[in-house]
Amino acid sequence: MTEPDTVALYVHWPYCARICPYCDFNVVRDRGRTGEQAALADAIVTDMEAQAALLGERRLASIFFGGGTPSLMPPDQVARIIQRARALFPGGGEIEITLEANPTDAEAARFAALARAGVNRLSLGVQSLDDEALRFLGRNHSAAEAMRALELARAAFARLSIDLIYARPGQTVAHWTEELNRAVDLGFEHVSPYQLTIEPTTAFGRAFARGTLVPPDEDLAADLYETTQAVLEARGFDAYEVSNHARGEAARSAHNLHVWRGGDYVGVGPGAHGRLMLDGARTATVAHRSIADYLAGVAAGRPWSEDQRLSPLEADEERLLLGLRTTEGVSVDLINRMGLGDRVQDLEQAGRLTLSDGRVAASPEGRPVLDALLRVLLT
Repeated sequence: MTEPDTVALYVHWPYCARICPYCDFNVVRDRGRTGEQAALADAIVTDMEAQAALLGERRLASIFFGGGTPSLMPPDQVARIIQRARALFPGGGEIEITLEANPTDAEAARFAALARAGVNRLSLGVQSLDDEALRFLGRNHSAAEAMRALELARAAFARLSIDLIYARPGQTVAHWTEELNRAVDLGFEHVSPYQLTIEPTTAFGRAFARGTLVPPDEDLAADLYETTQAVLEARGFDAYEVSNHARGEAARSAHNLHVWRGGDYVGVGPGAHGRLMLDGARTATVAHRSIADYLAGVAAGRPWSEDQRLSPLEADEERLLLGLRTTEGVSVDLINRMGLGDRVQDLEQAGRLTLSDGRVAASPEGRPVLDALLRVLLT
Protein backbone atom coordinates (compact mmCIF):
# COMPACT_ATOMS: atom_id res chain seq x y z
CA MET A 1 0.00 0.00 0.00
CA THR A 2 1.13 3.60 -0.52
CA GLU A 3 2.63 5.56 2.36
CA PRO A 4 0.70 8.77 3.15
CA ASP A 5 3.78 11.02 3.23
CA THR A 6 4.91 10.08 -0.30
CA VAL A 7 4.15 11.69 -3.62
CA ALA A 8 4.88 10.58 -7.18
CA LEU A 9 5.65 12.86 -10.11
CA TYR A 10 4.22 12.64 -13.62
CA VAL A 11 5.89 14.78 -16.32
CA HIS A 12 4.05 15.22 -19.61
CA TRP A 13 6.22 16.01 -22.64
CA PRO A 14 3.77 16.49 -25.54
CA TYR A 15 6.09 16.46 -28.55
CA CYS A 16 6.09 13.63 -31.10
CA ALA A 17 7.94 13.12 -34.36
CA ARG A 18 4.70 11.76 -35.81
CA ILE A 19 1.09 11.64 -34.60
CA CYS A 20 -0.12 8.03 -34.63
CA PRO A 21 -3.61 7.52 -36.11
CA TYR A 22 -4.92 5.74 -32.97
CA CYS A 23 -3.57 8.28 -30.45
CA ASP A 24 -5.91 10.62 -28.56
CA PHE A 25 -3.32 11.86 -26.04
CA ASN A 26 -2.35 15.52 -25.74
CA VAL A 27 0.43 15.60 -28.36
CA VAL A 28 1.86 17.94 -31.02
CA ARG A 29 4.42 17.62 -33.82
CA ASP A 30 7.87 18.65 -32.60
CA ARG A 31 9.21 20.28 -35.76
CA GLY A 32 10.54 23.81 -35.41
CA ARG A 33 9.67 24.12 -31.71
CA THR A 34 13.14 24.28 -30.14
CA GLY A 35 12.58 27.59 -28.37
CA GLU A 36 9.15 26.56 -27.16
CA GLN A 37 10.54 23.28 -25.80
CA ALA A 38 13.18 25.10 -23.75
CA ALA A 39 10.48 27.39 -22.35
CA LEU A 40 8.31 24.37 -21.55
CA ALA A 41 11.12 22.66 -19.63
CA ASP A 42 11.54 25.85 -17.56
CA ALA A 43 7.78 26.00 -16.92
CA ILE A 44 7.67 22.35 -15.82
CA VAL A 45 10.33 23.03 -13.18
CA THR A 46 8.53 26.20 -12.02
CA ASP A 47 5.21 24.33 -11.84
CA MET A 48 6.82 21.51 -9.87
CA GLU A 49 8.29 23.99 -7.39
CA ALA A 50 4.93 25.71 -6.86
CA GLN A 51 3.10 22.42 -6.26
CA ALA A 52 5.82 21.27 -3.84
CA ALA A 53 5.25 24.46 -1.84
CA LEU A 54 1.52 23.63 -1.61
CA LEU A 55 2.17 20.10 -0.43
CA GLY A 56 4.81 20.71 2.19
CA GLU A 57 7.23 18.01 3.24
CA ARG A 58 6.82 14.80 1.20
CA ARG A 59 9.07 11.95 0.13
CA LEU A 60 9.39 11.17 -3.57
CA ALA A 61 7.86 7.80 -4.52
CA SER A 62 8.59 7.67 -8.27
CA ILE A 63 8.92 9.73 -11.44
CA PHE A 64 7.29 8.96 -14.77
CA PHE A 65 8.06 10.86 -17.99
CA GLY A 66 5.15 10.31 -20.40
CA GLY A 67 3.74 11.95 -23.46
CA GLY A 68 4.06 12.44 -26.24
CA THR A 69 7.57 11.16 -26.69
CA PRO A 70 9.76 12.17 -23.75
CA SER A 71 12.76 10.38 -25.26
CA LEU A 72 12.86 13.39 -27.61
CA MET A 73 13.57 15.61 -24.58
CA PRO A 74 17.21 16.71 -24.30
CA PRO A 75 18.82 14.43 -21.69
CA ASP A 76 20.19 17.44 -19.79
CA GLN A 77 16.60 18.66 -19.29
CA VAL A 78 15.58 15.20 -18.06
CA ALA A 79 18.47 15.30 -15.58
CA ARG A 80 17.51 18.80 -14.46
CA ILE A 81 13.91 17.78 -13.72
CA ILE A 82 14.99 14.65 -11.84
CA GLN A 83 17.51 16.56 -9.74
CA ARG A 84 15.03 19.30 -8.88
CA ALA A 85 12.32 16.76 -7.97
CA ARG A 86 14.72 14.99 -5.62
CA ALA A 87 15.60 18.31 -3.98
CA LEU A 88 11.95 19.32 -3.58
CA PHE A 89 10.85 15.93 -2.22
CA PRO A 90 13.92 14.56 -0.42
CA GLY A 91 14.37 11.29 1.42
CA GLY A 92 12.92 9.00 -1.23
CA GLY A 93 16.08 6.90 -1.54
CA GLU A 94 16.36 4.71 -4.60
CA ILE A 95 13.20 5.23 -6.64
CA GLU A 96 11.86 4.08 -9.98
CA ILE A 97 12.29 6.69 -12.73
CA THR A 98 10.51 5.67 -15.92
CA LEU A 99 10.67 7.29 -19.34
CA GLU A 100 8.61 6.40 -22.40
CA ALA A 101 10.46 6.01 -25.69
CA ASN A 102 9.96 4.88 -29.26
CA PRO A 103 12.38 2.44 -30.92
CA THR A 104 13.58 4.68 -33.73
CA ASP A 105 17.32 4.73 -34.31
CA ALA A 106 17.43 8.45 -33.44
CA GLU A 107 15.85 7.91 -30.03
CA ALA A 108 17.80 4.73 -29.27
CA ALA A 109 21.00 6.73 -29.70
CA ARG A 110 19.97 8.75 -26.62
CA PHE A 111 19.44 5.79 -24.28
CA ALA A 112 22.84 5.88 -22.60
CA ALA A 113 22.55 9.64 -22.02
CA LEU A 114 19.05 9.24 -20.55
CA ALA A 115 20.34 6.54 -18.22
CA ARG A 116 23.14 8.89 -17.07
CA ALA A 117 20.47 11.53 -16.46
CA GLY A 118 18.89 9.22 -13.88
CA VAL A 119 16.31 7.19 -15.79
CA ASN A 120 16.40 3.56 -14.63
CA ARG A 121 13.28 2.11 -16.28
CA LEU A 122 12.45 2.43 -19.99
CA SER A 123 8.99 1.89 -21.41
CA LEU A 124 9.47 1.18 -25.11
CA GLY A 125 6.57 1.65 -27.55
CA VAL A 126 7.29 -1.34 -29.77
CA GLN A 127 3.56 -1.87 -30.56
CA SER A 128 4.22 -4.71 -33.03
CA LEU A 129 6.97 -6.84 -34.52
CA ASP A 130 5.20 -7.02 -37.87
CA ASP A 131 6.24 -4.37 -40.42
CA GLU A 132 2.86 -4.34 -42.14
CA ALA A 133 1.13 -3.81 -38.80
CA LEU A 134 3.57 -1.03 -37.92
CA ARG A 135 2.75 0.77 -41.16
CA PHE A 136 -0.97 0.39 -40.44
CA LEU A 137 -0.44 1.82 -36.94
CA GLY A 138 1.42 4.81 -38.41
CA ARG A 139 4.63 4.02 -36.57
CA ASN A 140 7.92 5.51 -37.76
CA HIS A 141 10.06 2.48 -36.92
CA SER A 142 10.44 -1.01 -38.33
CA ALA A 143 10.48 -4.36 -36.53
CA ALA A 144 14.25 -4.51 -37.06
CA GLU A 145 14.67 -1.09 -35.42
CA ALA A 146 12.54 -2.25 -32.51
CA MET A 147 14.80 -5.24 -31.93
CA ARG A 148 17.93 -3.08 -32.14
CA ALA A 149 16.42 -0.62 -29.67
CA LEU A 150 15.61 -3.44 -27.26
CA GLU A 151 19.23 -4.55 -27.33
CA LEU A 152 20.45 -1.03 -26.55
CA ALA A 153 17.80 -0.55 -23.86
CA ARG A 154 18.78 -3.76 -22.08
CA ALA A 155 22.37 -2.54 -21.92
CA ALA A 156 21.41 0.92 -20.59
CA PHE A 157 18.54 0.40 -18.13
CA ALA A 158 17.98 -1.78 -15.09
CA ARG A 159 14.30 -2.22 -15.96
CA LEU A 160 12.68 -2.59 -19.38
CA SER A 161 9.02 -2.66 -20.40
CA ILE A 162 7.44 -2.75 -23.83
CA ASP A 163 3.98 -1.85 -25.16
CA LEU A 164 2.19 -3.97 -27.75
CA ILE A 165 -1.10 -3.34 -29.58
CA TYR A 166 -3.36 -6.22 -30.58
CA ALA A 167 -6.92 -6.73 -31.86
CA ARG A 168 -5.86 -5.07 -35.08
CA PRO A 169 -8.04 -5.41 -38.21
CA GLY A 170 -7.38 -8.75 -39.89
CA GLN A 171 -5.37 -10.14 -36.98
CA THR A 172 -5.90 -13.81 -36.17
CA VAL A 173 -5.35 -15.73 -32.94
CA ALA A 174 -2.61 -17.80 -34.60
CA HIS A 175 -0.76 -14.71 -35.86
CA TRP A 176 -1.00 -12.95 -32.50
CA THR A 177 0.20 -16.06 -30.66
CA GLU A 178 3.28 -16.25 -32.87
CA GLU A 179 3.99 -12.52 -32.64
CA LEU A 180 3.59 -12.43 -28.86
CA ASN A 181 5.86 -15.44 -28.33
CA ARG A 182 8.46 -13.87 -30.62
CA ALA A 183 8.29 -10.66 -28.61
CA VAL A 184 8.73 -12.47 -25.29
CA ASP A 185 11.84 -14.16 -26.67
CA LEU A 186 13.48 -10.71 -26.76
CA GLY A 187 14.01 -10.77 -23.01
CA PHE A 188 12.11 -7.85 -21.40
CA GLU A 189 10.59 -8.24 -17.92
CA HIS A 190 7.37 -6.23 -18.28
CA VAL A 191 4.82 -5.91 -21.07
CA SER A 192 1.70 -3.80 -21.49
CA PRO A 193 -0.48 -5.36 -24.22
CA TYR A 194 -3.35 -3.06 -25.19
CA GLN A 195 -6.36 -3.88 -27.31
CA LEU A 196 -6.62 -1.37 -30.14
CA THR A 197 -9.22 1.20 -29.10
CA ILE A 198 -10.93 3.32 -31.74
CA GLU A 199 -11.33 6.84 -30.35
CA PRO A 200 -13.74 9.13 -32.28
CA THR A 201 -11.36 12.12 -32.43
CA THR A 202 -8.47 10.18 -34.02
CA ALA A 203 -7.68 9.35 -37.65
CA PHE A 204 -8.74 5.76 -36.94
CA GLY A 205 -11.98 7.06 -35.45
CA ARG A 206 -12.75 8.97 -38.63
CA ALA A 207 -11.89 5.94 -40.76
CA PHE A 208 -14.18 3.78 -38.62
CA ALA A 209 -17.01 6.30 -39.06
CA ARG A 210 -16.52 6.13 -42.84
CA GLY A 211 -16.56 2.35 -42.74
CA THR A 212 -13.02 2.00 -44.09
CA LEU A 213 -11.63 0.54 -40.84
CA VAL A 214 -13.26 -2.57 -39.40
CA PRO A 215 -11.87 -3.82 -36.06
CA PRO A 216 -12.28 -7.44 -34.93
CA ASP A 217 -15.74 -8.36 -33.68
CA GLU A 218 -16.35 -8.89 -29.96
CA ASP A 219 -15.89 -12.65 -30.08
CA LEU A 220 -12.52 -12.44 -31.84
CA ALA A 221 -11.40 -9.60 -29.57
CA ALA A 222 -12.26 -11.78 -26.56
CA ASP A 223 -10.31 -14.69 -28.06
CA LEU A 224 -7.31 -12.42 -28.61
CA TYR A 225 -7.52 -11.23 -24.98
CA GLU A 226 -7.64 -14.81 -23.68
CA THR A 227 -4.71 -15.72 -25.91
CA THR A 228 -2.72 -12.81 -24.47
CA GLN A 229 -3.34 -14.01 -20.92
CA ALA A 230 -2.53 -17.64 -21.72
CA VAL A 231 0.67 -16.99 -23.67
CA LEU A 232 2.10 -14.54 -21.14
CA GLU A 233 1.21 -16.73 -18.16
CA ALA A 234 2.88 -19.71 -19.82
CA ARG A 235 6.01 -17.58 -20.37
CA GLY A 236 6.29 -16.57 -16.69
CA PHE A 237 4.41 -13.26 -16.60
CA ASP A 238 1.73 -12.47 -14.03
CA ALA A 239 -1.14 -10.16 -14.99
CA TYR A 240 -0.99 -7.86 -11.99
CA GLU A 241 -3.26 -5.31 -13.71
CA VAL A 242 -5.75 -5.56 -16.58
CA SER A 243 -3.22 -4.46 -19.22
CA ASN A 244 0.10 -5.00 -17.43
CA HIS A 245 2.12 -8.20 -17.03
CA ALA A 246 5.40 -8.61 -15.14
CA ARG A 247 7.95 -11.32 -14.47
CA GLY A 248 7.86 -11.16 -10.67
CA GLU A 249 6.90 -8.39 -8.26
CA ALA A 250 10.17 -6.48 -8.69
CA ALA A 251 9.37 -5.94 -12.38
CA ARG A 252 5.99 -4.31 -11.73
CA SER A 253 5.63 -0.59 -12.40
CA ALA A 254 6.09 1.11 -9.02
CA HIS A 255 4.77 4.40 -10.37
CA ASN A 256 1.56 2.94 -11.77
CA LEU A 257 0.97 0.91 -8.62
CA HIS A 258 1.30 4.10 -6.58
CA VAL A 259 -1.45 5.67 -8.69
CA TRP A 260 -3.71 2.59 -8.70
CA ARG A 261 -3.40 2.34 -4.91
CA GLY A 262 -4.68 5.89 -4.53
CA GLY A 263 -1.39 7.64 -3.77
CA ASP A 264 -0.85 11.36 -4.31
CA TYR A 265 0.91 12.41 -7.50
CA VAL A 266 1.94 15.75 -8.95
CA GLY A 267 1.19 16.25 -12.66
CA VAL A 268 3.29 18.79 -14.58
CA GLY A 269 3.28 19.64 -18.27
CA PRO A 270 0.46 20.51 -20.69
CA GLY A 271 -2.72 18.57 -19.92
CA ALA A 272 -1.11 16.59 -17.06
CA HIS A 273 -3.45 15.19 -14.42
CA GLY A 274 -2.64 15.05 -10.72
CA ARG A 275 -4.19 13.90 -7.46
CA LEU A 276 -3.20 15.78 -4.31
CA MET A 277 -4.39 16.03 -0.73
CA LEU A 278 -4.88 19.79 -0.29
CA ASP A 279 -6.54 21.38 2.74
CA GLY A 280 -7.82 18.01 3.87
CA ALA A 281 -9.52 17.09 0.56
CA ARG A 282 -8.39 14.86 -2.28
CA THR A 283 -8.09 17.23 -5.20
CA ALA A 284 -8.08 16.37 -8.91
CA THR A 285 -5.89 18.73 -10.92
CA VAL A 286 -5.64 19.15 -14.70
CA ALA A 287 -3.05 21.44 -16.28
CA HIS A 288 -3.90 23.72 -19.18
CA ARG A 289 -3.96 21.54 -22.28
CA SER A 290 -2.37 23.78 -24.91
CA ILE A 291 1.32 24.54 -24.59
CA ALA A 292 0.76 28.29 -24.89
CA ASP A 293 -1.94 28.29 -22.21
CA TYR A 294 0.21 26.17 -19.92
CA LEU A 295 3.21 28.47 -20.29
CA ALA A 296 1.02 31.51 -19.59
CA GLY A 297 -0.71 29.78 -16.69
CA VAL A 298 2.55 28.79 -15.00
CA ALA A 299 3.90 32.32 -15.43
CA ALA A 300 0.74 33.68 -13.80
CA GLY A 301 0.79 31.12 -10.98
CA ARG A 302 -2.27 29.33 -12.38
CA PRO A 303 -1.08 26.17 -14.20
CA TRP A 304 -4.33 24.27 -13.73
CA SER A 305 -7.40 24.55 -15.91
CA GLU A 306 -9.24 22.46 -13.29
CA ASP A 307 -8.75 21.74 -9.61
CA GLN A 308 -11.74 19.88 -8.23
CA ARG A 309 -12.10 18.97 -4.57
CA LEU A 310 -13.47 15.44 -4.59
CA SER A 311 -16.17 14.54 -2.13
CA PRO A 312 -15.43 11.53 0.11
CA LEU A 313 -17.76 9.44 -2.07
CA GLU A 314 -16.08 10.60 -5.30
CA ALA A 315 -12.67 9.78 -3.85
CA ASP A 316 -13.91 6.32 -2.81
CA GLU A 317 -15.42 5.67 -6.24
CA GLU A 318 -12.14 6.58 -7.92
CA ARG A 319 -10.25 4.30 -5.52
CA LEU A 320 -12.61 1.46 -6.43
CA LEU A 321 -12.30 2.09 -10.19
CA LEU A 322 -8.50 2.04 -10.03
CA GLY A 323 -8.06 -0.67 -7.43
CA LEU A 324 -10.21 -3.29 -9.12
CA ARG A 325 -7.96 -3.06 -12.17
CA THR A 326 -5.22 -4.76 -10.14
CA THR A 327 -4.89 -8.22 -8.65
CA GLU A 328 -4.50 -6.52 -5.25
CA GLY A 329 -8.04 -5.23 -5.51
CA VAL A 330 -9.44 -3.01 -2.76
CA SER A 331 -10.02 -3.37 0.97
CA VAL A 332 -13.25 -4.70 2.43
CA ASP A 333 -13.27 -1.52 4.53
CA LEU A 334 -13.72 0.52 1.35
CA ILE A 335 -16.54 -1.77 0.19
CA ASN A 336 -18.30 -1.47 3.53
CA ARG A 337 -17.82 2.31 3.68
CA MET A 338 -19.48 2.59 0.24
CA GLY A 339 -22.35 0.29 1.23
CA LEU A 340 -21.58 -2.20 -1.54
CA GLY A 341 -21.48 -5.39 0.52
CA ASP A 342 -24.60 -6.97 -0.99
CA ARG A 343 -23.55 -6.21 -4.57
CA VAL A 344 -20.07 -7.58 -3.97
CA GLN A 345 -21.57 -10.73 -2.45
CA ASP A 346 -23.77 -11.25 -5.52
CA LEU A 347 -20.81 -10.78 -7.87
CA GLU A 348 -18.69 -13.12 -5.77
CA GLN A 349 -21.36 -15.81 -5.99
CA ALA A 350 -21.47 -15.25 -9.76
CA GLY A 351 -17.72 -15.88 -9.94
CA ARG A 352 -16.86 -12.33 -11.02
CA LEU A 353 -15.22 -11.11 -7.80
CA THR A 354 -13.08 -12.81 -5.16
CA LEU A 355 -12.85 -12.12 -1.42
CA SER A 356 -9.66 -13.11 0.39
CA ASP A 357 -7.66 -11.73 3.33
CA GLY A 358 -9.83 -8.66 3.64
CA ARG A 359 -9.43 -7.74 -0.05
CA VAL A 360 -11.94 -7.75 -2.91
CA ALA A 361 -10.57 -8.30 -6.42
CA ALA A 362 -11.86 -9.18 -9.88
CA SER A 363 -11.61 -12.89 -10.66
CA PRO A 364 -9.98 -14.12 -13.89
CA GLU A 365 -13.52 -14.42 -15.29
CA GLY A 366 -14.41 -10.93 -14.09
CA ARG A 367 -11.41 -9.05 -15.44
CA PRO A 368 -12.45 -9.18 -19.13
CA VAL A 369 -15.83 -7.66 -18.16
CA LEU A 370 -14.53 -5.24 -15.54
CA ASP A 371 -16.35 -2.23 -17.01
CA ALA A 372 -19.65 -4.10 -16.65
CA LEU A 373 -18.82 -5.07 -13.06
CA LEU A 374 -18.07 -1.47 -12.18
CA ARG A 375 -21.39 -0.37 -13.66
CA VAL A 376 -23.16 -2.90 -11.42
CA LEU A 377 -21.26 -1.69 -8.36
CA LEU A 378 -21.57 2.04 -8.96
CA THR A 379 -24.99 2.43 -10.60
